[in-house]
Amino acid sequence: MTFRLPDHRRFPYAAINRRPDYSWPGGKRLAVYIGLNLEHFAFGEGLGGELAPGGPQPDVLNYAWREYGNRVGAWRMLELFDALKLPVSALVNAAIYDHCPDLVAAHRARGDEIVAHGRSNAERQGVLDEAAERALIAETTATIARQETGPPAGWLGPWISQSRVTPDLLQEAGYRYLLDWCHDDQPTWMKTRRGRILAVPYPQEINDIPAIMIRRTGADAFADMIVDNFDEMLEQSKGQPLVMGIALHAYIVGQPFRLRHLRRALARIAAAHDEVWLATAGAVAAHVAQLPAGTVPDP
Repeated sequence: MTFRLPDHRRFPYAAINRRPDYSWPGGKRLAVYIGLNLEHFAFGEGLGGELAPGGPQPDVLNYAWREYGNRVGAWRMLELFDALKLPVSALVNAAIYDHCPDLVAAHRARGDEIVAHGRSNAERQGVLDEAAERALIAETTATIARQETGPPAGWLGPWISQSRVTPDLLQEAGYRYLLDWCHDDQPTWMKTRRGRILAVPYPQEINDIPAIMIRRTGADAFADMIVDNFDEMLEQSKGQPLVMGIALHAYIVGQPFRLRHLRRALARIAAAHDEVWLATAGAVAAHVAQLPAGTVPDP
């Protein structure tokens, strides 16, 4: 009997250079989007990123550092996005609507996409039972739908947390794509128990949390990573249509010394607007959904 490892059974293996070809709008080959995480955290309990090892609760140092992103960093980043005319996928904790609604309103006013990012990054959804996870998704979706023109199309779980049924629950709740899987440079259809949902590439390398918070990469080196990744993917995209995401958190790269270097990296990408599709994650998903059947293989 052949030994088989446990598998997710969501999609099969497929080599990047052995798939049907297609292009992005305008015949472009590389799609680039910015995923800006707008997050709110419980005070005195729950999860949260750390600038320094946290002490006993209430952990004022780390809570206040994270809150800087909503009060200052995110607004400086909005100024940068406006100056470079860059669209953004805002990955929004539902708690943001109560805590700082004018921040989401600013993204709404510039036409940015609003992506669901759970209730708060003080919790993980993947540890919940199915009923509780379904309720979390429903609560998040309803909060965003009340404030925006309709429910969000995309989902990113707080802390990239998924249970074994998360893709099923998202598809059943009406979501068209998710961002939690970082397994490819092209969108991938994932099988669900009642259909399918699209996985849009979301980076864990070109992402300021793994790079800066975990590996302690410097601001200049992180900007170089963005530029090098962009230049290499632009070259690679001659062979296949590719998606490059840039995952950012306002409390990290919104710090002035990091923002200075991020400005340089994003200016390089903005200057190439004639060569690449400056998109949102939702626009990428919508384009894939209207491609002829089989272009992106079904799972």
